[in-house]
Amino acid sequence: MNWTLEVVIVPVSDLDRAKEFYAGTLGFHVDHDTDFGVGRIIQLTPPGSGCSIVIGRGAVPEMPPGSLKGLQLVVPDIRAAHAELRARGLECGDVQVVGENPHPVPDPLDNVGFVFFDDPDGNSWAVQQISSRGQVISSS
Repeated sequence: MNWTLEVVIVPVSDLDRAKEFYAGTLGFHVDHDTDFGVGRIIQLTPPGSGCSIVIGRGAVPEMPPGSLKGLQLVVPDIRAAHAELRARGLECGDVQVVGENPHPVPDPLDNVGFVFFDDPDGNSWAVQQISSRGQVISSS
């Protein structure tokens, strides 16, 4: 039996600002933005991902904005991802090496190359290079 993680709720203080950040700055696809009177749900999916994030009010658990730490995206090329994030205007750190590979790999950044950033509320994200996850696909 497969058990797939499909949605992660991200606590934010301003839905429109968060939607602009995730869709506009990061390039996530807006799956839906539903206002149901007493609440609103926005679902966004990173390009190529099987898991979405949900931001909202009313139908999602209450969590302090910015309290989600350690969300992680995986890309096949951390250098290209870093360049794309910077080109989109995201303030993020430089590519960092975290740890070391237990076995030789063709690209020394595989598994250990990371970029870190926060959303406008302080929810923290990491981007990790794992080249076997796929080929580079432009999200523009």
